Amino acid sequence: MRLRHRDGQTIHLGYCTNVHAGEDLPEIVGQLDTYAVSARRVLGADRLGVGLWLAAPVAAQLAADPAALAGLRRDLDARGLEVVTLNGFPYGAFHAPVVKHAVYRPDWLTGERMDYTVDLARVLAGLLPDDAARGSVSTLPLAWRTPWTARHRAAAGRRLAELADRLAAVHARTGRLIRVGFEPEPGCVMETTEQVVAGLSGIDTRYLGVCLDLAHLACGWEDPGAALARLAGAGLPVVKVQVSAALGADHPEQAATGAALRGYAEPRFLHQTRSAAGQAADDLPEALDAGFPGPWRVHYHVPLHAAPQPPLHATLDVLRGALAGLVGGDTAVCDHLEVETYTWNVLPPDQRPTGPDRLAEGIAAEVAFARDELLALGLREQLVREMIQ
Repeated sequence: MRLRHRDGQTIHLGYCTNVHAGEDLPEIVGQLDTYAVSARRVLGADRLGVGLWLAAPVAAQLAADPAALAGLRRDLDARGLEVVTLNGFPYGAFHAPVVKHAVYRPDWLTGERMDYTVDLARVLAGLLPDDAARGSVSTLPLAWRTPWTARHRAAAGRRLAELADRLAAVHARTGRLIRVGFEPEPGCVMETTEQVVAGLSGIDTRYLGVCLDLAHLACGWEDPGAALARLAGAGLPVVKVQVSAALGADHPEQAATGAALRGYAEPRFLHQTRSAAGQAADDLPEALDAGFPGPWRVHYHVPLHAAPQPPLHATLDVLRGALAGLVGGDTAVCDHLEVETYTWNVLPPDQRPTGPDRLAEGIAAEVAFARDELLALGLREQLVREMIQ
């Protein structure tokens, strides 16, 4: 889905396919038919953006096989789908029974993470629509926070310099600009925008920048305007935005709130929890056991259009404040927006979709929610005939 900003930029809006479990090429194409095409039809859109998640083996396969990559491009075109961004955070097995800390491995101290990310850049260069200005790949914020020493920082700096050089080579070979955005996340080396500014000092901003996840921003209790000003002041581009909302609880010490939160404590993903006063737990069960005072924000992506039942809430105020700062002004700060709610299948049982059709409808409702927020900020939908012109 494309929208037009008042400054003339095309703003790309889509959803991230890391909500789906398939990790080989036939499964990925099957997901497009089952979910993405259905969501596009529910939306009544001629074209829908998908932020593909490709596990490392299929990324390597596509990067090495131009015919297979061209075939995937044809599959996307035939289904009215387009790709301007890839999610390169999970390396693989993102829907294993237990993911937790494994999602941060391999990290940016390893060659495996480098090769995977460059493979994604090469793939994206082949998938980008001809008229897209650029592509983006999101990745983890270097590593989990421990262990992390001065030696690790220096090694990561060398990796990032190498990454920029390799992205420049992709640019020179294909003519397509692909940028990588490092995504601050609770518990990692770079959790807040202040840590991002310190951790990415000196990078080549032609090819490297920040992926801003709005649920993570909320969990850091960051003011969206101040966070964006900090990044701009440091000269760090926001290359991608994940339009997401975290789970909020004002009074976790109350029995009803605690019981409601326990319904979200599940074994697959890590749900880092932060209080307004600065107390932190690496997972929701730990926070519930510790019982530190509220209010809390929990790293649990909740559906944008379907707020949790009181006494819980979604951090939509942070989402709206961030979108206003990103695209509500005279110039758009970022042109790649991706709805990323990967938790549909681990929601409390009464909130989970009951089948593929219900999940496709939920995805469509989230994209519609994001679209309507953008329209309220003065953007307008871009029609297919405008794209052709």
